Amino acid sequence: MTESGAQALFDKFGTYILPGRVDDPRRGIEEAQEAERIGLGAIWISERFALKEPAVLAGAVAEATNKIRINGTFYATMRHPLVTASIANMMQAMSDDRFGIMFARAVPAYMKMMGTPAITMERLADYISIYRRLWDGETVSYEGILGKFPTLKLTDLHEGRKPPIIFTAMGPKSLAFAGEHCDGVLLHPFVSPTGVANSTKIVRDAAEKAGRDPMSVRIYHNIIVAPDLPKDEEDAVVRGRAITYFELPGFGDLIVEINEWDKAVLDKVRAHPKIASLNGKPADQAYTREELVDVGQLLPQQWIDEGAAVGTASRCADQLMQYLAAGADEILLHGAAPKDMGPLTSELKRALGGKGL
Repeated sequence: MTESGAQALFDKFGTYILPGRVDDPRRGIEEAQEAERIGLGAIWISERFALKEPAVLAGAVAEATNKIRINGTFYATMRHPLVTASIANMMQAMSDDRFGIMFARAVPAYMKMMGTPAITMERLADYISIYRRLWDGETVSYEGILGKFPTLKLTDLHEGRKPPIIFTAMGPKSLAFAGEHCDGVLLHPFVSPTGVANSTKIVRDAAEKAGRDPMSVRIYHNIIVAPDLPKDEEDAVVRGRAITYFELPGFGDLIVEINEWDKAVLDKVRAHPKIASLNGKPADQAYTREELVDVGQLLPQQWIDEGAAVGTASRCADQLMQYLAAGADEILLHGAAPKDMGPLTSELKRALGGKGL
């Protein structure tokens, strides 16, 4: 007999492996196995060049696990479209149809620094169209904003489920794009329950306007969790990481707008000497989370209470249920490692079972 809430936990909750900067990527395999052991249904892999290559990690995790879903983040303009389509095609074959591919826009200045085309929505729409046509077995001839590709084809096509395409979005235009073009949308960390409800409406309305089933677009929410952590570790996981989002021009502003929070706080954060001295360089490229805790103290407690899940495992579980009630279909737990989430998953099963889920 299945434990109460266990299936809902598997269906509705996943976690990042290897959050932040890493020096030993092999640890990600153990984290994925632990996530599966404690009942989570998905692992997510972000892209950070050098030691967090999502294609390699996804393949390793597929062989080390049995049923957990595997989502890999890619910067679309960094790879030839045939390469990206092939990775997803092969990952479905390797994992028994457990793979999902997510696209992120990245900070434009970061892409420019690498000499890579900006990830605009116009480019993404064309990439997505090419991927889907390739997965359908078509021979694709393309000339447009991405360049010229006379003949693209996946010679050996996996016949199983097509990889779902997820887009990470914050602002109204990005959310609407996801509703029009994607199978799912991942909301940004520190989006509050109010922000989830506001974002979900934008996505669903855009899908309907595009002639799609609004409920066919899955709403994923990325939430920083710090269950039962020591205070110094909690501050690094939550406040230190938060600064890496809020200090970014555009990114921080969009989060505050969608949550209906006070924008004046961002001016204080960006005026802090550690941030002001960066001259546009992202904070997470210059500092560790621990080194940003002092800047994080500028954030109002309300932002932490509404935008993250902090405190006892029981309190975190109750907070996470609020995001589901606001419209999230699935939650990505971020911040704490899977080895620290056992008590949280037990509390989540309690809360989910209590709702009859």
